[in-house]
Amino acid sequence: MQIGLMGAWNTDSGASIHTELVGRSLIELGHKIVVFSFFKHSFHGTTFVSEDEDYVTRCFTVPSDKNPQLLATPFLRNDYEIFVVEDLGMLLQDHLGKIFHWIKRKAKTINVIHDGDLKEDPSFYQFDWDAIVCFDKRYYDFLKFAYPEEIIHIIPHPCLPWRPGDKEKSRKELGLPPDKKIVLLFGPASEHGADKYNIIKEFKSDYPTLILIVTKHEGSLKKWREIKHERGRDMIEIREETPSIEGLYEYLYASDLLLYNKPSNPGIVTVASTAFQCLGSGCPMVTFKSSFVETLNGAVYKYENNEELRACIASVFEKDRKYEEIIKNAEAYIEKNSAINVAKRFVKLFESLRR
Repeated sequence: MQIGLMGAWNTDSGASIHTELVGRSLIELGHKIVVFSFFKHSFHGTTFVSEDEDYVTRCFTVPSDKNPQLLATPFLRNDYEIFVVEDLGMLLQDHLGKIFHWIKRKAKTINVIHDGDLKEDPSFYQFDWDAIVCFDKRYYDFLKFAYPEEIIHIIPHPCLPWRPGDKEKSRKELGLPPDKKIVLLFGPASEHGADKYNIIKEFKSDYPTLILIVTKHEGSLKKWREIKHERGRDMIEIREETPSIEGLYEYLYASDLLLYNKPSNPGIVTVASTAFQCLGSGCPMVTFKSSFVETLNGAVYKYENNEELRACIASVFEKDRKYEEIIKNAEAYIEKNSAINVAKRFVKLFESLRR
């Protein structure tokens, strides 16, 4: 099949992670794709993480751009029989709406929902989609008020494959201490972990510990620099970078745990793209119990308060029975929801629409 994908690509946004995992898996399954994505001067995310492939065309801005623009001809000249839109809420809906009838003439159309609630903007509902895709039943329960239930399909968010690494080797290559417990926080979400510094510090007497911050997010950098200057010179290392997937996995291999302290957005359904991106490294995630990790039961550690956080960190550092269960469950979750398996479910949907 020839498949068009419209959305973020090669950036650090959650929508980009989903589009890339599905898109590259479709190629692996023998299909051809063309990607329509944001201009490099006006994109969704905070940075680019990889160079574009030959099949990527950058042809539109974000809606908030001072000069919003969508080039029509790439959508007309490229061949595709399936057209998939990722995260419509971040796209130029009215611009797309003006050429949607052209797209419908040659392709079945699918909208992959990333928004966690019904949108108020009427522009969002102007499209006659052949199918709506959402990640789990929580999305389905509000989408059924806007779309016929028979066109709504649940396809889980894909995961990177299970591929644990060599901790000693990664620490050596990254110049990290071989004899410390390393707690990793990365990306914009690392800002939310700053208020847990004192809890992590409590383990210092029993376990030499390093808190490793890998991000270019200004809010996070400001918070962690202040903590390092005032209290944690010997415990905190900050690396200003946005690594590629390969680079991120080296950091995950080198770490003992990934702390994800991001709270829920009230009334909003959501998923943690960080988990789907990182679980395959074998580095256990210690997460605040929120809507982001609601569907990851057993595959990650969850805590609701500081006492539970202490217990989670201790379990990881001691590699006890709970730790073994979490690692086993994470591997099973990834196997079930691997990118290739999720892509196969998309292909099955595409084939049903073409009949």
